[in-house]
Order: sequence, then C-alpha cells, then structure tokens
Amino acid sequence: MPVRQHARNAPPTAVPGSQAPTVLLIGLLALLSAVSPLATDMYLPAFPDIAGDLGTTASGVQLTLTSFMLGLAAGQLVIGPLSDSTGRRGPLLIGTVACLLAGIACALAPTVTVLVIARFLQGFTGAAGVVLSRAIITDTTRGPATAQLLSLMMVIGGIMPVLAPLGGGLILEVADWRGVFWVITALVAVMVIGVATSVRETLPPERRHAGGLRTLLGHTGAVVRDRGYVSAALVFALGFGALFSYVSASPFVLQNVVGLSTLEYSLVFGVNSVGIMATGALNIRLVGRFPVRRILAVGVAVMLAAAIGLFASVLLGTPAVPTLVSMFLLTSSMGLVLGNGSALAMRAVPTSAGTASAFMGAFQFLLGAAVAPLVGLGGEHDPLPMAAFVLGSAVLSAACFLAVPRDDTATPDSASGNG
Repeated sequence: MPVRQHARNAPPTAVPGSQAPTVLLIGLLALLSAVSPLATDMYLPAFPDIAGDLGTTASGVQLTLTSFMLGLAAGQLVIGPLSDSTGRRGPLLIGTVACLLAGIACALAPTVTVLVIARFLQGFTGAAGVVLSRAIITDTTRGPATAQLLSLMMVIGGIMPVLAPLGGGLILEVADWRGVFWVITALVAVMVIGVATSVRETLPPERRHAGGLRTLLGHTGAVVRDRGYVSAALVFALGFGALFSYVSASPFVLQNVVGLSTLEYSLVFGVNSVGIMATGALNIRLVGRFPVRRILAVGVAVMLAAAIGLFASVLLGTPAVPTLVSMFLLTSSMGLVLGNGSALAMRAVPTSAGTASAFMGAFQFLLGAAVAPLVGLGGEHDPLPMAAFVLGSAVLSAACFLAVPRDDTATPDSASGNG
C-alpha cells in the first residue's frame, strides 16, 4: 500500500526495484511484530495464578518474562544478521513455525523451570517476526514512508496489546493460565499461515551480503560505529525500558497496591494501550509534515514528565488517580518515541537493515530481561523499584536523544540519515 506523502520534496515511497508493501503485508508484519506484546501482555493478569499453581514467588513468575526477553534478544542477534545474507522469507517462516511449537511447550509446562525454558525458546523463535518485520519495511521503503509504516504497524499491532490483557482476564474467568497460552499458540498458527502464503522475498540476491564471519563483523562494526544509529537506537531501547518497567510490575502494583481486581487491571492496561495506538496514529499524520527528530523530542519530553509524575506519586503513597494518569501518559508517549526512534536508527544504516534491526531489538529486550526481575525486588507490595526504573530509563533515553544528529532544515525524513 503506497503511503501518502505530505512533504512536497519527500523521496519516493518504495525503494527502486521494490514493490511498495500492500495492505495485507503491512497488517501481517504488524501482527508478526506484535509477537512480543502478545506473548507478554496476555498472561500478565495470570501472574498471581501462575505463582500459586506452580508454587513459586512473584520474582519466579517474573523470571518467565526475563527468559522471554533474553530469547528475543538472542534470537534477533542470530536471525537479523543471518537474514542480511540469506534473505528474509526463509528465516521468518522457520522462526514462526518454531515459535508455534514453543507456545505448545509453554501451555503444557509442569513446573516453573520448564515454563522459563519454554518462554526462552518462544522468545528466540518469535524474534524472527520482530526483527524481520522492521527489516522488510526498510527493504521496501525509504523517506517518510519508512517512519509512517513503522508507526502504522505500531497502530495495527497495538490492537493486540489492547486485546491481550483484556482477553487474558476474560480467559481466566473460564479457564486457567494454561488456556491463555493455548490462545497465544493459536494466534501464532495464524501467523505461520500468513507468512507461508503472503510474504515474498524482499531482499534480492544482489543486495545480500556475502557470508563469512569477517564480512559479518565488518557490517556489524559499521552499524555500531554510526552515531545516528546508536543514539536513536538507544532512545528507542531505553524508552522501551521505561515502558517495560511498568509492564512487568503493573500486575502486582495495580492489583496488590492500588487495589484493582484482575478484570479492572486488564481494562486499565487496555486503556493505556489505546493511548499508544492514538499517539501512533497521530504520528502517522505528523511524519512528513514535521522533521522526525522534532516529533521524537515531543515524545521524549512527555515520557520524561510522566516518569517524574509516577515517581512522585509512589513517594506520596501511590494514590490511584495520579498513579493511573502517570501510567497512561507514559504508555501514550511511546506512540511518538518507539516508531520515530526506530525509524531514525534504521534510516541511518539502510544497507544493513537486518543487522541494525537485530542490535536495536537485542538491546531493547536485554534491557527488558534485566528490568523484569529487578522491579520485583521489593516484593509484591512495593512499587518503588518500578517507579525508580521507569524514571532512570526515561532520563537516560532523554540524554541519548541529545546526541541524535540535528537536520531540521532537510525534508522531514530524508534518506541521508539525519532528521
């Protein structure tokens, strides 16, 4: 689907020699990139039930999030660079099929140890959808279209985070936590069918990098030495760190501290996800009219203000209204931070899209893996670790934003890499 361009001098939507993504492909890519929020958010309301059924603690259940994030990080580091040399379709198809099998193992896990291992495998194989959806967009678009499509994917993929916690809460009304994983597995099966029938190869042989460790290291070095890539990727990843600090601790904070029921928590989580969708939709309209970096600045400012508000609220005893408002503003800011941060990073190194996407995603989910158990160190009734990690991640993200190259006089999303 060609993306409407608002800037008069904006570069073409599609990369020469490539076909612009269709509506079906964009929807499928959004679903593939939603593997992470889907597999994370849907089972969040079941955390207390999992802890009781498997005889573990809050930190033990949060370890299943940690292993999932580690799997996502490791999988991207393997699959992303591999796709730069072998193409996108093969690794994507194999990854989604393996993710389906890992989901079955999660649903059948008899102990928390088995669940932790199965979640790692689910993350590793599900990483194919996360890393390659961004790479496919970069393969087939350039200019404002890249940022617009990444934001559009966020909006479409945002439907899943909205439905996931609410759906998880509803499933728990009629089934146990294993039923949640069976639903996730069924949705992954839909992804497998979609990849097999609708995804064509987007990286032709002449644009692939030759194999070999030396070549891989050379392209990796070029990516990590690029200032525009590194700074924008850190803004993106640290922004995700702030978001994930909230995500991983919110079941206990909102249910055990604020006093929400399981269904009320699911509804609140869904409303916050709607905030991400709304700002993501707004971002699609803004990109092409304003420089991407300028829009990102607004998102970072809102994120930082929300983090400060949440920290202050916790220090004042975690009253419901200011806590929920701060959480809503925090999640809503991500509609401007994540899409634009990733677009600026990917735009900086378009010839190594798989590798660039891999490193950005790997750091993102490694950070998530580290945050998940740490925000629970104070126990099920202490919200301070969550608030501290949200604030710390937001401050670091804002600091990295200052290093993103300025080029406000250029077209809003020029191919040069500055914005």
